[in-house]
Amino acid sequence: MMHAVLDTNIVLDVLVFEEEQCAPLRQALWDGGLRLFATQEMRSELERVLDYPNIKKRREQRDLSVSAVLQTYDAWVDWCEPAPKIPFTCKDADDQRFLDLAAQQQCTLISKDDAILVMRKRMATIGVNVSQVWTEPAQ
Repeated sequence: MMHAVLDTNIVLDVLVFEEEQCAPLRQALWDGGLRLFATQEMRSELERVLDYPNIKKRREQRDLSVSAVLQTYDAWVDWCEPAPKIPFTCKDADDQRFLDLAAQQQCTLISKDDAILVMRKRMATIGVNVSQVWTEPAQ
């Protein structure tokens, strides 16, 4: 089974906004071929942003409650304790947790956040792929 860490914006793209570029990622999660690593801190952030006005509006247009989104997210997650900080520091302190967890779990980190994407080369030196999209690895 494959695992990945998703930043909050990607989770929203998958579950609330249904972004087309996230279709393969969404399908892999629904099919069970991909699971997520996350911490309770990441879940709390997701829960908080689900009520931001633009996100709430989109959720309500799709008739999605906060609890429904969280229930789906929870079903896809293998929970982890917060990871120790890696030697690299992200310029956005709120994004550091995603880098740290992906490094600890040695899995892909999917993000569209510039503060994370700029860390690609450094993360590659410790064996972590940072990507904007999910692509199923070749077998």
